[in-house]
Amino acid sequence: MIRPIEPIAGPIQARVTLPGSKSITNRALLLAALSTGKSTIRGALFSDDTRYMSAALRQIGVPVRADEAESTYEVVGSAGRVPACQADLFIGNAGTAARFLTAYLSLGRGEFRLDGIARMRQRPIGDLLDCLTRLGARFEFEVNPGCLPIRLLASGLDGGTVQIRADASSQFVSALLMIAPLTLNGVELQLLGEVVSRPYIELTCRMMEQWGASAAPVSDSLYRVAGGQHYAAQSYSVEPDASSASYFFAAGAITGGSIRIDGLSAESLQGDVGFVNVLEKMGCSAERGSDYIQLKSDGKLQGVDVDMNGISDTVMTLAAIAPFASTPTRIRNVAHIRHKETDRLLALATELKRVGVLVENHADGMTIHPCAEILPAEIETYDDHRIAMSFAVMGLRAKGIGIKDPGCVAKTFPDFFARLEQLRS
Repeated sequence: MIRPIEPIAGPIQARVTLPGSKSITNRALLLAALSTGKSTIRGALFSDDTRYMSAALRQIGVPVRADEAESTYEVVGSAGRVPACQADLFIGNAGTAARFLTAYLSLGRGEFRLDGIARMRQRPIGDLLDCLTRLGARFEFEVNPGCLPIRLLASGLDGGTVQIRADASSQFVSALLMIAPLTLNGVELQLLGEVVSRPYIELTCRMMEQWGASAAPVSDSLYRVAGGQHYAAQSYSVEPDASSASYFFAAGAITGGSIRIDGLSAESLQGDVGFVNVLEKMGCSAERGSDYIQLKSDGKLQGVDVDMNGISDTVMTLAAIAPFASTPTRIRNVAHIRHKETDRLLALATELKRVGVLVENHADGMTIHPCAEILPAEIETYDDHRIAMSFAVMGLRAKGIGIKDPGCVAKTFPDFFARLEQLRS
């Protein structure tokens, strides 16, 4: 199936509400499962990734009641225990679910199997497994060492001191941090190398504190988390997804006008609100209220040279609008996104060249040159939701853009195209 995108005459004047953050929803589901008592998660995202997460929790014996119409989950926590002693879990291509559940199940006692789709089997998880092994877990590999499918032989975690490379995925660090308070002796976690996507680690720590456990860092590369702590059940509200907001801010930036996103602020837990700062450098203006961010643009943009390590989920958004800028755009320090749902740097370069854009490839990113005429093309999406959504934004200004496999957006934003169409009203 191909989804054609019709350009918008512009300028846009829109006030947008967005679904909840995937990153916050999946962390909240895990923290609620680890808590004592019943938690209510409001404003939650319902997407492929969060459904895999909630279904896996049910399968291991954690009661989870979903009300999709009300965007709400109710979770009866297990007080740090894993109720089941065995389970065979399939988590699709949900990276957060894979990493978080592996750590959680290591607290239990029994035998657990985790598997995913073919791409998930290619996404390395060995660094996390090495740390959990040093803390007391045991793993067996069915195909390739360090990758799914894995078999976990769990006998609880006493805790201890571990080191982990932090230049591959922040999700490994977040997974270890969230289960650390429930170990007997706590965990000292040393981060090695450059930390990628640090805002997601900061998000994890702030949410842990909201749920009642301390995880303050000793330094930028050292965390000491005391054991014997407890998470407290609560009613928790999920912020709108800042990564999803980037597509709508970008739409406003290239078509001109004004886009207001309700529910987000400069004080957001999510680092991806920093994408607005990038758009300001390109020539837009922004107003930040206590519960909204409003972006204004005249449709004229200039290129930027930007380190996007901390907001790497918005690299695709920037790449899709960079050809409309008057000068080149250099994206730096995001080599780690080659190991996401697809090799995102390769995918971006391939599809930008398909529409006639000059791209220079670099080991850590790319340079994207202005393009006077975007060529009509059917965009390959590589089963990657962010490639699909980003090039859909390009189609709001360029004629003849079609998105192949548009259903892949269900991973994080099932009704993305319907909400994008609302910008025309």
